[in-house]
Amino acid sequence: MSCVAFSPRALLALPKVSPVSSFRHLNRTPQIHGLLFSGRYCPKSTMTTTSAFFKASDDFDQVQASRPDFKRDAEVKFTKPPKPDWKEGDGGNDGGESLNKKHIEIDPYAEGRPVSNNYKLLISGMVPRPIALISTKSKDGKTENLAPFSYAQVINHDPPLFTVGFVGSLEKAKDSLRNLTETGECVINIISEHFVEAANATAVNAPYGVSEWEISGLHQAPSSIVQAARVKESMLSIEGKLVETKEFESRGTPGKKTGVLAIIEGVRFWAREDAIDQETNVIDLKVLKPISRLGGLAYGRTTEAVEIPRPKF
Repeated sequence: MSCVAFSPRALLALPKVSPVSSFRHLNRTPQIHGLLFSGRYCPKSTMTTTSAFFKASDDFDQVQASRPDFKRDAEVKFTKPPKPDWKEGDGGNDGGESLNKKHIEIDPYAEGRPVSNNYKLLISGMVPRPIALISTKSKDGKTENLAPFSYAQVINHDPPLFTVGFVGSLEKAKDSLRNLTETGECVINIISEHFVEAANATAVNAPYGVSEWEISGLHQAPSSIVQAARVKESMLSIEGKLVETKEFESRGTPGKKTGVLAIIEGVRFWAREDAIDQETNVIDLKVLKPISRLGGLAYGRTTEAVEIPRPKF
């Protein structure tokens, strides 16, 4: 099978394919209808591969084509909560139906249980998850990386702190983690509906040194404190400084490093002016239109919400 040499920009001219949904925290396999390795594009398969654990079916294009069109103008609507007259002590709002259901106990390290089963269970059950589209720059300034992570969350506001989970080890750190630990800097960009496909494209398993910026077509905007660029399309971007990292060891394979937790402090916020109020303290959900991560290939959008006041004792 022959291979065709490419530049990052040339990737944009490749045939359009179904969205790829792997994330940088996964153990990924070749994607986008081919193999990316050492600057070469090798046609390989019509199957869109998302990770070692999730793969799109052979008829995914056909299934996708049969679905309703995306309603771009769908607005966020607020509805009543499921039980508007709920009072203290009422419990669930399903009339007790959930109490009649049985549960299954699962030992994550039961004999014969693959670690991939834990991964599938957790990412399909711990939903929806926010996505941190992280931009970094190498220490020598020659490499710019952009990748999405759904092992991410805000954990404090004073100081503003965020956590990001990376699968793998510090010794064999992949692009984003390598740049983050070497420079101590990054930008966390929030993904909205208007660039979800482009953000998804940054999950491609490109070799180190290939720019996901060009693969995705997203645009860079200058940061104020850190060297890495912001994603101009993003409604909210956070310039971050690395506080510390914590490496974790496998329970099933003692001695093997399987994950790294990074704690990042936000040092600058960038909000699109039409998405934030005059006091610069509230992002408008109806303008933000955030995209969340679900299990498998799925993403979520927020088109309906409820408001429930916090109780007072």
